[in-house]
Amino acid sequence: MSSVFDCRDEAQLLAGMRLARQAIARGGLIVIPTDTVYGVAADAFTPSAVQKLLDAKGRGREQPPPVLVAGQAALAALVEEIPEPVQRLVDEFWPGGLTVVLPAQPSLSWDLGDTLGTVAVRMPDNRVALEILEETGPLAVSSANLTGKDAAIAVEDAKRMLGDSVAVYLDGGMSATGIASTIIDATSFVRPRAGSDDVPADEPRIRVLREGAVTIKQLESVLGELLEPQVSQDAAADGTA
Repeated sequence: MSSVFDCRDEAQLLAGMRLARQAIARGGLIVIPTDTVYGVAADAFTPSAVQKLLDAKGRGREQPPPVLVAGQAALAALVEEIPEPVQRLVDEFWPGGLTVVLPAQPSLSWDLGDTLGTVAVRMPDNRVALEILEETGPLAVSSANLTGKDAAIAVEDAKRMLGDSVAVYLDGGMSATGIASTIIDATSFVRPRAGSDDVPADEPRIRVLREGAVTIKQLESVLGELLEPQVSQDAAADGTA
């Protein structure tokens, strides 16, 4: 049976963190608070654990989970390279609500699903999440809800949807905003893509895949013309925490 720990109580926090680390080490799932919405997490380097995460949410391998990290050093270890414009973005918006998609480090031994050689990475701005990540290393984390349902903004929402598929629930209270992270695709700076009518093949740009916690205007303030023109989108309810 799943356990729920109130992380606002120091005694429960310590017990919950210990059991959460143990659950991850055993290949189980945990639910953690983040600065956006609640996330369901698994060891990114245990394929069976990642599959449990996808099964719990009712997702297929064509929707691989993003990876949460404790800092920029972990990002550098997971991706092929960090282009200069991406470095500017993470300096400005990490920790925070920005998920970056880049080509994954080819030497990594993991299986997140059908990633096409990329990985989506974020550093959350939440004490509990960061402490867990410091202990466990990178975690595959998706929003703590069933696919097609609203993202969980309270631990009770997550438990109602995911139930005993999750070993440990860490309760950090209501999510501060309930707005999912913004997702950007910066792969063209590492592996140039074919051109279009608007963007020549030899001119890499950063593309917004989903607008969320970080706005288009904020991205433009850092990137200028390196941000691919687009129509602003609403944050998706399901997907990245």
